[in-house]
Amino acid sequence: MKLIIPKNYDPVLTVRETQEAIKYIRDTFQYEFGKELNLSRISAPLYVTQSSGLNDNLNGTEKPVSFTMNELPGEQMEVVHSLAKWKRMALKQYGFKLHEGLYTNMNAIRKDEELDNIHSTYVDQWDWEKIISKNERTKETLVQHVRTIFKVIKHMEHEVWYKYPQAVNHLPDEIFFITTQELLDMYPNMNAKERENAITKEHGCVFVMQIGDKLSNNEKHDGRAPDYDDWTLNGDILFWYEPLQSALEISSMGIRVDEDTLLEQLKKENCLERCELPFHKAILNKELPYTLGGGIGQSRLCMLLLKKAHIGEVQASLWPEDMVDTCLKNNIQIL
Repeated sequence: MKLIIPKNYDPVLTVRETQEAIKYIRDTFQYEFGKELNLSRISAPLYVTQSSGLNDNLNGTEKPVSFTMNELPGEQMEVVHSLAKWKRMALKQYGFKLHEGLYTNMNAIRKDEELDNIHSTYVDQWDWEKIISKNERTKETLVQHVRTIFKVIKHMEHEVWYKYPQAVNHLPDEIFFITTQELLDMYPNMNAKERENAITKEHGCVFVMQIGDKLSNNEKHDGRAPDYDDWTLNGDILFWYEPLQSALEISSMGIRVDEDTLLEQLKKENCLERCELPFHKAILNKELPYTLGGGIGQSRLCMLLLKKAHIGEVQASLWPEDMVDTCLKNNIQIL
């Protein structure tokens, strides 16, 4: 996606009003979300050591921002891409029990991100993780939690409508479920993003399941690191976003790898050397709880609910000068 300027764009709220609305959405959503999923709020790190294997490798090509510390000689620190692995370790260390979980404010820097209306080098999301039993590692468990998250987002639409009726974006009443292979079979002549746009435009909100493995065309729908999500039990929540005429991903989530799927997926990605890292050893030795979890974009949720044209309207980051100028000329004030 390149920079898109919606025709006759009206931000409706001033910058100050937008900031007030952002605070209201974030405060209200995290309270409702935590209550519905039985999650406790905890603090989380901005960086981890490279040797821990805890950083999210995303698609395997993005390089983390890294640095050294005087007090930790010989170690390389990495600013997190996400907390997908760290959360699972924290659940054990903090003594969480079955069906209990945590959520945290996750702030990351993804310096290789291509900037456009919905992508920023600064990532802010609610990262969450919850303990389940091994026999709950099923599609039914995943779908149940997706529906709960959708319900909370819908509840937020009504909350925002009550406070900011002139600005709220009205969302669909249902979420549709489809696998990446079913999506390929339905639209064989489209690429992955085109398929997502087509199905999301048709249904309004979609959970696209099973992301990471190769499909019948020998291509992946999208990349996923092999060492946190089980590629058969994960997916993305997408909303059709009318201002940009495209699908907007709000959440990536899934049931996490067990000892068998971790080994299988590491083999597929030719990175079995990760088995020697502390996090991976703990999974293979069955020392960590079975979990599901994900991330929910804070700025993207604010964007969605307030019908903003650019993520820079709801978060402070850095943007190319020509992007800032083009946006200002079209009534889009990015921070």
